Amino acid sequence: MIVVLDTNAYSQWIREGLWSEVIEVATLVVIPAPVLGELREGFLKGTRAVVNEKSLREVLESSVVSVANVGEETSHHYAKLKNELRKKGSPIPINDVWIAAIAQEVGGTLLTSDGHFREISGLKVIFPETD
Repeated sequence: MIVVLDTNAYSQWIREGLWSEVIEVATLVVIPAPVLGELREGFLKGTRAVVNEKSLREVLESSVVSVANVGEETSHHYAKLKNELRKKGSPIPINDVWIAAIAQEVGGTLLTSDGHFREISGLKVIFPETD
C-alpha cells in the first residue's frame, strides 16, 4: 500500500504514534512537497526547529519514504480537483488541493485528520479512528 501523509498525519505520527500501524506496513510512504513546506513553516514558529528538522531528515532518509514534487502531471490532477470543488461550492485550502492531487497522481491513500478531504470524490483517504 502506498500512503501519502498530510501535514497533521505526519505530526500525529511523530508526536503520538498515531498512524504507525498503517505506515509500518506501507510499501511506500509519500510526503508531498507542500507538506514539507507546511511542516518547516511550523518548525520555524516553535522553539524546537532544530530538533524537528533533524527528526524530519531522519524520516526522509528512510528507504520507504519518498518526497513527491509538483509536476506537470500533478497540475492536471490539481485542475480537475479544483474545478470539481468549485462546482460543488466546497473550497478547501489550496495546499490541500495540491496534496490530494499528489495522492491521486501516485495512486496512494491519504492519511489525514482533515474532514474536508471528504469533499473530493474518488480520493482514497483514511481518517483516524474515533472513539
